[in-house]
Amino acid sequence: MSPLSEAYRDHPLHLHHIIPLDFDSVQTVPDSHVWPTSHALESDDHLSIPTVDLMDPDAVKLVGHACETWGVFQVINHGIPLDTIGEVESEARRLFSLPTGHKLKALRSPGGATGYGLARISPFFSKQMWHEGFTVMGSPVDHARELWPNDYQRFCDVMEDYQKKMKELAITLMQLILKSLDLSEEEISKVVSPGDASTALQLNSYPFCPDPSRVMGLAPHTDTSLLTILHQSTLNGLEIFKDGVGWVLVSPTNGSLVVNVGDLLHILSNAQFPSVLHRVVSKEKEQRLSLAFFYSPPTDFHVSPLALNPAQVPLYRSVSVREYIHIKGKNLEKALSLFRI
Repeated sequence: MSPLSEAYRDHPLHLHHIIPLDFDSVQTVPDSHVWPTSHALESDDHLSIPTVDLMDPDAVKLVGHACETWGVFQVINHGIPLDTIGEVESEARRLFSLPTGHKLKALRSPGGATGYGLARISPFFSKQMWHEGFTVMGSPVDHARELWPNDYQRFCDVMEDYQKKMKELAITLMQLILKSLDLSEEEISKVVSPGDASTALQLNSYPFCPDPSRVMGLAPHTDTSLLTILHQSTLNGLEIFKDGVGWVLVSPTNGSLVVNVGDLLHILSNAQFPSVLHRVVSKEKEQRLSLAFFYSPPTDFHVSPLALNPAQVPLYRSVSVREYIHIKGKNLEKALSLFRI
């Protein structure tokens, strides 16, 4: 078990907050999954988040500005082969197309962090989300063997290769982001070292829905991580909340990845880079997939505001990654405020 898995073990969930709906067996949306119509706040589909080309000589400045003004950006020329992304998406489709009873063989345990199940934010909402997920930390071999006793190796190889490539990209992005805060190489290396990190890969499926307007794919939340790198398939659904504007649609563009600031980077930057509130709404009846990679320091690492000039005071107290995961598991959107000085 990885240290990150152990951090989540401290906060077990009830099975009804883990087991997804049998989406194949329902003809209409059950009441448990019908969200109030007020959730369908208008979104601005004309605004678009910044796009940063990693080959741009001004990438440091562009990334810093995007993090400060939006908390999210799309990245191109990121070095992840499209074939690699396609293989992961193909394996995710293979997994989610299994019969529900079969997928439950790989169900996440109440105190576990990996395997098949609902989003971890489920207990905080009175209605259930139109979503099923599969979480990978390192090798998924134990759960993959349950799903495909004689044909699990390809799934494992694809997932492990993707995590390796995404970790390399996350380190590159973190170095750019921290350089934009004028941190020294020594300070940057304390936060970002190639050997140590807490990472997780989340495969998301938003299944076919008979009435998309009545459901919520993923309820509004911020991510715990330093940053999240997301691939979304060709269907719309992801929206981010921008102060003074409202919900803004993040449309998939071919070859780009979405990068968003998480709570730990919010603290590290002393709130200069805000963690972005985001949600997934169902726009189409058909299945939508996404792949989210979360990058954080080791669980025993203490995160505190780094980018302070003499005129600034720290807004947050120091907190270990493990402690923050534990507090967020109990408080969700209030977690950041509990560490405010």
